[in-house]
Amino acid sequence: MQAAARNRCFLVRVYPCPSVASSVLRKALQMSTKATAWLVMSCALSALHSGLRGEEPQWPKQWIGYTELQTDLPGGRHANVRTMRARIVSADGTQSKSIAEQLADVPNAWTQFAGWSPDGRTAIVSRGWQDPGNARWEEENKTFRFTKESWSLDSFLVDLADGKATNVSAVDRVSFYNGGLFFWPNDTTKLGFTALVDGNSHPFRMDRDGRNKVDLTSQSKEFAYGFSSSRDGRRIAYHKNYQIYLADADGRNAVHIETGQPFNFAPAWSPDGQFVLFSCGEHYNCHPFLVRADGTGLKKLADRNGYRGVIEFLDVPDFHGGSSDTPVWSVDGKSVFFTAQKGESVELCQVGLDGAVTQLTDSADASLHYHPQPSPDGQWLLFGAKRSGIRQLYVMRLADRDERPVTQLAAGHAAMWAHWQPALGDHPETR
Repeated sequence: MQAAARNRCFLVRVYPCPSVASSVLRKALQMSTKATAWLVMSCALSALHSGLRGEEPQWPKQWIGYTELQTDLPGGRHANVRTMRARIVSADGTQSKSIAEQLADVPNAWTQFAGWSPDGRTAIVSRGWQDPGNARWEEENKTFRFTKESWSLDSFLVDLADGKATNVSAVDRVSFYNGGLFFWPNDTTKLGFTALVDGNSHPFRMDRDGRNKVDLTSQSKEFAYGFSSSRDGRRIAYHKNYQIYLADADGRNAVHIETGQPFNFAPAWSPDGQFVLFSCGEHYNCHPFLVRADGTGLKKLADRNGYRGVIEFLDVPDFHGGSSDTPVWSVDGKSVFFTAQKGESVELCQVGLDGAVTQLTDSADASLHYHPQPSPDGQWLLFGAKRSGIRQLYVMRLADRDERPVTQLAAGHAAMWAHWQPALGDHPETR
């Protein structure tokens, strides 16, 4: 596997009822038949009347964590990536603030929101830095060059109550490049992450305080990435040189999933642990696939119709090509959300385990949707969309597909890599 291809996915991988009426009316204008348009507009008027009666729809209350950055600065990838900052916004779009500002403490350093603790009180934030000279070399050679002198990436746990940031990567450090941090399912005393060791990526497990780091592929000389754990914490999945492996939580008994395809990426366990979802096919031509937890029953779920599976998050040329746009499980495990080419746009879709596909958005030509994420209760879908030249976050109510923008960014900025906070049952403004 060439270095550029190997590194492509390594660096990477938020109204009242009258607005409901407005949203539905917009959909009506896109309908092809007068009868259908009349029906949809009737529903819109009904929604408007409900709004006048004061029947406010209940939108989700928890925070959404995401990353904001500039997208049109000259100089290529690094000039824009170094503007990335971790932020949180309430899911109804009424509040927004930056977090972990202290981590971007030197020039060419940035922060990226990366996840939550299970109780929603701690944010996971990555802090990156790159030497500008090395960035220029990468632009000229159109590939990454990771060295201890030119790069650093660490993973922090940030307490939302007091803002304290703890660098768990720095404890018993194993690498200058540590990302993909997550709380181990069913065991909040453990964390998982991925580290760059001797030029190869390795999945690790460690204690919550950063100690007792264990390399789960210690003998491997290959590039292992896309690390995740089953919901019961007993098994893991990852891809190594773009081949999927399933193993026990300690890394033993690894099984290679034979797909016959060169590009297999980002495995994710189903909520019940019975299946693993991943992207499969060729580079820039891969689709949602399923396999059973024992490695049998390989199945293609849907086709992306020519979509490259990568969201370009910059408005200037980017040698890296963007950020992987991978399929995700629904909360009940009965379907999968993904993005696919539909006409001139990339739209949000949902596919059942039987292969039946439902298109969730129908937007103007040249629209681009990305990174769908279902809410913890399964009633809402968080996603990014570039519909008017700016990458914004939106929330959709799945019951009727009504949606609202969560971010209101200006041109030249983007909202990316969003994560729902686990529900706490209280509104963000009370904390």
